[in-house]
This record gives sequence, C-alpha cells and structure tokens, in this order.
Amino acid sequence: MARLDESRPFIAINIAVLTVSDTRTAANDTSGDALAERIAKAGHHVAARAIEKDDAGAIEARLRGWIADREIDVVITTGGTGITGRDVTPEAFERVMDKRIEGFGELFRMLSYQKIGTSTMQSRALAGVANGTYIFALPGSTGAVKDAWDDILVFQLDNRLRPCNLVELMPRLLEHLKPAAA
Repeated sequence: MARLDESRPFIAINIAVLTVSDTRTAANDTSGDALAERIAKAGHHVAARAIEKDDAGAIEARLRGWIADREIDVVITTGGTGITGRDVTPEAFERVMDKRIEGFGELFRMLSYQKIGTSTMQSRALAGVANGTYIFALPGSTGAVKDAWDDILVFQLDNRLRPCNLVELMPRLLEHLKPAAA
C-alpha cells in the first residue's frame, strides 16, 4: 500500500497552470483557482498561470514555452478535454508529448466513475512527458480538478510517496538525450 515516508525531506516543485476556455477570465476561473490553491497548500510553487482560448495552436505554443523553461517541472491544464468540436487540448498535447502516461487517464476515469458514473467516458483527461516536463490535461470542471489533484496528483507529485512517485523520476526524464558511455 502507498504511504508517505516522513523521514524523507519534502521537495517542492514548480507547476504551471493553464486554463483552456473560451469563456473563463481571471475573475471567474474557479478551476484554475482551485488548482493553484491546492498546489500552494501542498507546498509546491505556482510558477506560471495563464488562460488560453480553445485553440490547439495557442495551447501548443503555451505548452512549448513552458516545457522549454527548465524552471517549470510540471504543467497542468484544465479544460478542453471533452468531445465537442471546441475541445482540442488533447490534440495540442499530442503535438508536444514525447511519452504518454497511460495510467493517469485510466486512473482518473476510474475514480471519476465512482462520483459521476458513466459520464466519465466523455473525459479525455491524459498525461505525458514533454522535453523532461510532466504535462497533465484535466477536465474544466472544478470538481474534476479537485478530484484529479486530491486523489492522484498530490500523491504522485510528493517525493515522499512510497513505493514510488513521479518526482523521483524527474532527473531521469531526459536521460535518452545523454550520449552513451563509451
């Protein structure tokens, strides 16, 4: 069973938050606010925050800027993961990801099913690694953001979680780019 190893010192990481929406503003971005509050409460840093329209090119450009910034460890988006014509966050993720983290979407939908039933099948929540940065695409509802953070991310982004966590893998995410030893 997973547990926190309190003997290990906590490592705070830098997380960027992107809200994807045609209607949200800084004044009414409840999902982005909930995420930023949870990140800070967990002891991490909100390194950047923005809102982009439901436009795959704009989302991709923002993602590329943040994943190129070595000071940002994780990018979490909220919104644009549904199945309507304007929902294009997963398509933008596909353009920048090096690897998918298949288990994240599966786990999110499993946990979501317990709360909203079969409606969870409409979510295309996903995660991956892009240029050594973790990227997570969450649905736009405040409830979904809380569920993803409270039930998955707060644990996997804590280096004290045993038996394993995503933070301890960070130094190895770019090892495929290192020259092979002779």
